Amino acid sequence: MRGAPRSRHALAIAMMAAATVAHAQAAFQFSVIGHPLQQGRDEAALRRAIADAAQGAPAFVVATGIKAASEPCSDKLYAQRRALLNESAAPMIVSLAGSDWAACLNSAGRSNAIERLNRLREVFYVDGESLGARRIQVTRLSSSAKFRSYAENMHWEYNKVLFATINLPANNNHYLPAAGRNSEYEDRLVANRAWLHRLFTLAERQKMHGLVLFSEGDARVTVDEGFSLLSSFSAKQDGFAEVRKQIRALAEKYQGKVLLVDAQPAAANAAGAEPAIQWRGNLGHLNMAAEWAEVRVTPGAAALFSLKGGSD
Repeated sequence: MRGAPRSRHALAIAMMAAATVAHAQAAFQFSVIGHPLQQGRDEAALRRAIADAAQGAPAFVVATGIKAASEPCSDKLYAQRRALLNESAAPMIVSLAGSDWAACLNSAGRSNAIERLNRLREVFYVDGESLGARRIQVTRLSSSAKFRSYAENMHWEYNKVLFATINLPANNNHYLPAAGRNSEYEDRLVANRAWLHRLFTLAERQKMHGLVLFSEGDARVTVDEGFSLLSSFSAKQDGFAEVRKQIRALAEKYQGKVLLVDAQPAAANAAGAEPAIQWRGNLGHLNMAAEWAEVRVTPGAAALFSLKGGSD
């Protein structure tokens, strides 16, 4: 009988380990809100999407874009939208869109993009938590002294899947064709390069089942080379070229699945199109053609990511 306590202790440890593994393998879902404000809808559409996206008790909700390009870039509007997004019943992750800052002008009619981007960082990304009635912990790129300005780039983990935002605005990644140094674009390019390297290294080291990246802009990682969605491509610099090349190279070495979710307007898709995941090897792309969508994650399954009511 002397061995009984030790046996019970060993059994308890084994049961705890099994429970931990079961939790890590458990299926779950998260919701994604597109950019209804940029699609010509009003704030009521965003409020409705926030409520609808949280109904199925998702692990979290990711919303891209807080304002339309036609709306003011004011501190007052930023604060109002933060309060609205913070009402979410589920943890709310806010991913920036170019309409939130890139097109902003000051009273003299000159670009105010960098100042407004910094202000958004102060309003939305001041600590290590999401928004929402329930919150989750996030790690920001700004925790690195070298990139302390880039608080909008954040990552978090759920059931052995790594999730992250990356600031890639839809307006050609805010590449400006003006002569001279394109400072905001070039500095962010360096920060995003380091961020992607960190994310893939973490996903590989921690043996994550997958990596999901959220942005406004579509880096076109699943589009065949030689085909461009940019009009007059021959006369334009592709602002996504470097990030696309890096993601493809890192994904080739990664054993899990990589899903990129962007928030392009519905007008870029066929009328009435439903969201669908397009795959190129282990790289997937989800373009949000609807106000919101629910993505189911099933660790251990052949189809790690699938859409509720959609195709994968």
